[in-house]
Amino acid sequence: MAALRRKFGEDYQVVNTNRGASFPSAPVKKKRQRFVEKNGRCNVQHGNLVGETSRYLSDLFTTLVDLKWRWNLLIFTLTYTIAWLVMASMWWIIAYIRGDLNHGHDASYTPCVANVYNFPSAFLFFIETEATIGYGYRYITEKCPEGIILFLFQSLLGSIVDAFLIGCMFIKMSQPKKRAETLMFSQDAVISQRDGRLCLMFRVGNLRNSHMVSAQIRCKLIKSRQTPEGEFLPLDQCELDVGFGTGADQLFLVSPLTICHEINPKSPFFDLSQRSLMNEQFEIVVILEGIVETTGMTCQARTSYTEDEVLWGHRFLPVMSLEEGFFRVDYSQFHSTFEVPTPPYSVKEYEEKSSLPSPLVTPHWERVFSMDCLEAGEEGAHPGSASCKLPSKLQKMSSSGREDLQRKVLRLSSQHSEKASSTGDLPLKLQRLSSSPGQVDGEARFHLKALKCLKAEETNNAERLLV
Repeated sequence: MAALRRKFGEDYQVVNTNRGASFPSAPVKKKRQRFVEKNGRCNVQHGNLVGETSRYLSDLFTTLVDLKWRWNLLIFTLTYTIAWLVMASMWWIIAYIRGDLNHGHDASYTPCVANVYNFPSAFLFFIETEATIGYGYRYITEKCPEGIILFLFQSLLGSIVDAFLIGCMFIKMSQPKKRAETLMFSQDAVISQRDGRLCLMFRVGNLRNSHMVSAQIRCKLIKSRQTPEGEFLPLDQCELDVGFGTGADQLFLVSPLTICHEINPKSPFFDLSQRSLMNEQFEIVVILEGIVETTGMTCQARTSYTEDEVLWGHRFLPVMSLEEGFFRVDYSQFHSTFEVPTPPYSVKEYEEKSSLPSPLVTPHWERVFSMDCLEAGEEGAHPGSASCKLPSKLQKMSSSGREDLQRKVLRLSSQHSEKASSTGDLPLKLQRLSSSPGQVDGEARFHLKALKCLKAEETNNAERLLV
């Protein structure tokens, strides 16, 4: 804790984001129904489908792959057991019709299948043939054409059943769903400033040493809304930009990364503030896709964040450290956050405040008037006085530049007085303001002194021309 404060400052405090802890000051909110669970399972059930059974049976292979493991093992066992019993019964029926069962031990008799004289022996013959064991004790003779046809049918049917069931089991075992278990998402999302901009951030990590090739991340905002036409859209999906235009959504997921969504006028969180976050109802669905390096199959990991899991004014604790010869990732701090100073208002409110006109500030060009000139203006403001001496910057200006400067001074001074009917009224108003110093502020007096100084300089120039 002390090391963290030394690194990030005294104002930062590590926050335990464990949902199991209870805080008396925090109000207890009713658990809201999620659209996507934290483990990525979509909480949606389909019902009242017309022809549901026929639709599923038309794609039987996908249906078997999507079934749970217990149902797959049951179907696998029942399929082989029933197929073996049916084929053994067919061999027994052939032996029964030909009368081979009554000549089981007659050496002079040539049966269809040698040494098959009851149902168990017929079942053993089928198993030896199907599994290509070939003990050599039971075999088909050339006196049985119907047995040869049944043998060909058995071989074809066995190959089809093996390919279907074994392929289904292989696809199910090689599915990358379990690979998604080693892709971690932070328990909470945070909102804080990054590079001077308010951002929504969450963290992802890969626990395995094998990389995710072409990893890409996407975010969806699930929120009900009503259109201007009055149509209600439940669970409307809106895309959150996490760097699609800049390529930041393409991840090199070797170490934990913090995914950032900048809140700007195009973001749906443009008007979201710390206060309004308490009253909002939304869900952020995060989808991470990539190719498993070892198998080459596409893997998808999902999670979601509700409004209760978005922490305002927090930042994730660093988990990377430099060791001798390698970088170390401490996953014990993967979900930890700490508080940082963050404005409580929304980006929209901030931009509205920034667009308001600021108070009158004396421009830089007004500062060219020196205090010597202002003092001279107090002593010799009448036309005959020549004691007002302008700085060198104004003396080098042309007559057109002085007239432009005078107009700017008159325009600025008019902001502190009443609205005049013409520009020629401004000097009179300034003179009236100068006669009552109790009603004039310092800045208007400054403009008046500057104007008097300009008039005195013009009068002196006119006298020199007359002489």
